[in-house]
Amino acid sequence: MDHLPEVLKILEGALKSNAQMAVNYANLLAEKLDREGSGQHAKLVRDKLSRAPKQLFSTAGVLNPLPVDSESRFPLADETRPVVDEGRILMNAQTTALVNEFVACVHKADDLIAAGVGFSPSILLYGPPGCGKTVLANQIAAKLALPLLTARCDTLVSSFLGATSKNIRTLFEHAAGRPCVLFLDEFDALAKARDDKQELGELKRVVVSLLQNIDAQSHNTVVLAATNHPQLLDPAVWRRFAYRIEIGLPDNEQISALLNSRLGNYATAKESETVVPLCSGLSGALIEQAAHDSVRAAVLANRKAIDVADLARRLVRAQDGGRPLNLEDEMRLLRSRAPNLFDYRTLHSLFGVSMRRITQVFKEQKEDAHERAAA
Repeated sequence: MDHLPEVLKILEGALKSNAQMAVNYANLLAEKLDREGSGQHAKLVRDKLSRAPKQLFSTAGVLNPLPVDSESRFPLADETRPVVDEGRILMNAQTTALVNEFVACVHKADDLIAAGVGFSPSILLYGPPGCGKTVLANQIAAKLALPLLTARCDTLVSSFLGATSKNIRTLFEHAAGRPCVLFLDEFDALAKARDDKQELGELKRVVVSLLQNIDAQSHNTVVLAATNHPQLLDPAVWRRFAYRIEIGLPDNEQISALLNSRLGNYATAKESETVVPLCSGLSGALIEQAAHDSVRAAVLANRKAIDVADLARRLVRAQDGGRPLNLEDEMRLLRSRAPNLFDYRTLHSLFGVSMRRITQVFKEQKEDAHERAAA
């Protein structure tokens, strides 16, 4: 039967006297019918909804607002409606295939149920910061045409005994009652290993509550989680997710694509390739920031192209952790990382230092190296 998940959710809402749940999933059913070209059937569903008592609806057309913490009254999640932007994140072929498979499984939930194949629509994303986990979560929600509920860990975690577990349960119940993607960012804040002697008993109970709520979710609730620190997660967490995808640092092919995309007409493909080696070990976010900063500098200087040496300088500084350097140390660093790019003339142009001074700096460096070797 087509759209069985939505029908079951509408029925569940009716049996629980949960009008919010029934109407939310009826709206989702109408949207799916529209996308399939069954506009007449979608209209029938919406006509039925239009006859519902007005008090069921809020002014926004959604029955209930986001759940809040009972003490602070701050919302437990933020809601956004992402749009598909394929150029926003660059994934390798393996990750792309896994994400596409996941989206297809969610779209074909009816067929999977009919075939008797169990499916838990859940993904755990892990890897270094700045590599696109949050962006990917937004893209998945956009591909599914569902709103993204991003849990606010600062509100979820409470200092009151038992309040954190209650907040987690409230958030999961809210997500179960409407079509959405629930995104648990900074997941290690909630799911730390229970054998950590540094943690208190209350936080260990939070992990138990989290596991129970994940287990209780139906196949209709899409759950995504992301962490920069997979080594901190409780071992029991991993098997709760059908897909476990590592989002690592970009390879050279991804770096080239990222630079070409972010620099646009402000650099040629050849110029972009010049700085690819300097991006090794950097996250996509840092590379993107350096590219945007170089384009911004070009625009402010009324130039139609970036200064490649300026971009290279920004990338080298990012690799070095952005620590403050004096002028001489920075020139030495640039020469050591990219001697072909940073010749004396380029350094003179970048720093406005005389050629004589630059020659003296590197002469002193050679003399220091000889002295250390002799010692």
